[in-house]
Amino acid sequence: MSDVLVIMVTLAVYRAVVVPPEPLTLTWGNSPLVSSWLPLAVVGGLWVIALTMFESRERHVVGNGGLEYRRVVNGSITLLAVLIAIAFFFRIEVQRSLFLAAIPIGIMVLVLSRWAMRQWLRRQQRDAKFVHRAVVMAEAGNAEHVVDSIKRTHGSGFDVVGVVTSGKRSPDTIGGVPVIGGFANVIEVFDLVDADTLIIGGADEIDPRTMRRIGWEIADRDANLVVAPALTDVAGPRIHATPAAGLPFIHIEFPQLEGGKRFVKRTFDLIGSALILLVASPIMLATAIAIRLDSSGPVFYRQVRIGREGREFGMLKFRSMSQDADDQLASLLDLQGKSDQPLFKVIDDPRITRVGRFIRKHSIDEVPQLVNVLLGHMSLVGPRPQRADEVALYDEAAHRRLLVKPGMSGLWQVSGRSMLDWEDSLRLDLYYVENWSFVQDLHILLRTFRAVLAPGASAH
Repeated sequence: MSDVLVIMVTLAVYRAVVVPPEPLTLTWGNSPLVSSWLPLAVVGGLWVIALTMFESRERHVVGNGGLEYRRVVNGSITLLAVLIAIAFFFRIEVQRSLFLAAIPIGIMVLVLSRWAMRQWLRRQQRDAKFVHRAVVMAEAGNAEHVVDSIKRTHGSGFDVVGVVTSGKRSPDTIGGVPVIGGFANVIEVFDLVDADTLIIGGADEIDPRTMRRIGWEIADRDANLVVAPALTDVAGPRIHATPAAGLPFIHIEFPQLEGGKRFVKRTFDLIGSALILLVASPIMLATAIAIRLDSSGPVFYRQVRIGREGREFGMLKFRSMSQDADDQLASLLDLQGKSDQPLFKVIDDPRITRVGRFIRKHSIDEVPQLVNVLLGHMSLVGPRPQRADEVALYDEAAHRRLLVKPGMSGLWQVSGRSMLDWEDSLRLDLYYVENWSFVQDLHILLRTFRAVLAPGASAH
């Protein structure tokens, strides 16, 4: 209904704007003039059909990931190409503005309407509305991982109401969710808790015949069967299912940020950082004056950080602490018992100045890093660069953060900022490295601007 409404409004506004001073008509060959309402109605109907054919409203797509948006865009662009081809081959004279303005604007409004509805859905799901009642079927360790992952992600769309696991010394609860049965009676307890989704997380006791039988039972109930593979933090575009020999093989593409992708990211960094520097120059000037008036010391602070592939560079910031802040760091970390953690964060840091507290809360102290982006040391989006002492504490997994350039903002900054611990921060950074995409960078930047304008309690 929302798609139909957006398309109708877009085409109606287009006609109202284009009609004056001459009536918008359509002709072909020696045929008579046709009122603009007829072709626009045909275009609108075909547009709705195109979105349906590309399964943009498929229930497993709506509200999750970027696939929904891609299908909306791909269906609309396909419609545009078909209309242009029909107009060309049948020599139909139609306003070019329909192709150059109405449909492109309609695509943007469609995507925006889908995004707005998704935000509404997320708010509802936080209150356990419009969610799937799910039962997790797996061995205890796998079940705990699935339950924790779902609980950790707000708006996942799943409400885990029970766990079915092996009968061998199974606990009463797993991840705070009650264990309601064993593998042998999974269907009975599935019906008992009125669930509509069964999530299978893997277990040695679940053989292919049992899986097939369970699948038939779930299908008879018109419920959902979801398989959660052991491979985690892999985005959808990297996963490809290939049936072979009657088996659903899953191919996982390895992340690559070289060649054309690297060129696109670097070009975006250059243009974006230059434009932001131009717009932010008055703010930078005011910040520099405030820092000089507030405390003694230089306006800018340069600190050696570790960049891509372990290379060192000097990261620039507005000074937000006292001059001897680095000398006090080790003692403060020891005092708070955090000297052995890679993410050096001091709670209620006494070294921060009055002006520093404000510019840190609104991330103004990070603005000079745009110069690092221009010089190629950093990117607009990526894992945050860390000190050599922190990198020295990395394990094998954490070292994968260094496969890409560090960024001014990243996935964990817009997901919790200072409130996240090292494990959650690392998990989000590794997800970014493993699943980089240009669309994801744009999404993170939009969330960054929102976090800067409304920093909330997580900003320090």
